[in-house]
Amino acid sequence: MRLTLFDLDNTLLSGDSDFEWGQFLIGLGVLDSADHESRNLAFYEDYKAGKLDIHAFLNFQLAPLARFPRHQLNQWHDRFMSERILPLISPAAQQQVALEQSRSHLVAIVTATNRFVTEPIAKTFGIDHLIATEAETNAQGEFTGRVRGIPSFREGKIIRVDDWLLSLGYHWDDFSESAFYSDSQNDLPLLERSSQPIAVNPDPVLNQVAKDRGWTRLNWKN
Repeated sequence: MRLTLFDLDNTLLSGDSDFEWGQFLIGLGVLDSADHESRNLAFYEDYKAGKLDIHAFLNFQLAPLARFPRHQLNQWHDRFMSERILPLISPAAQQQVALEQSRSHLVAIVTATNRFVTEPIAKTFGIDHLIATEAETNAQGEFTGRVRGIPSFREGKIIRVDDWLLSLGYHWDDFSESAFYSDSQNDLPLLERSSQPIAVNPDPVLNQVAKDRGWTRLNWKN
């Protein structure tokens, strides 16, 4: 059996959905551009440099979800998809997803970005399984601004994947092949665990690691 996992941001997308969501809200005028944009950029640079404090970032990134009712967020997300996300989906990424779905027993997206932002994106790719950072909600289904459980980030991705497989009655070792597609040095723990690590649009650190180890390297950017 074959297990195939895809990172989302800068892998299936030629951009970062978390960053784009913050910029989208700034463009709507519902977040203060002077404060939010500079912090959004700073966290994004930390992520690219492999030194992101995931809990500090989530405190920042999930807070706006708690400021607005869910129905309003959903309406904004529809616009966000058409204006910010669809232009970031390349034909090459869509073709590779279709190929893996035809030959894999299980296919999933594994992303550090929260489920609210990413679930509609996974559906656009036709991928049923999504392992994402979970934003806490209250009894009414409104966001609290806090994270629930283990963030799907760095080593946390391995824990979350194992928990997901167990929920389906599987273990990692049940699969004779395991492929993981990612752009980021932050995903080295899961890449190193996979029998087929694949660097897509790799950052400089991952590009060098992939080159040194003979991993496949791909470019899907528009």
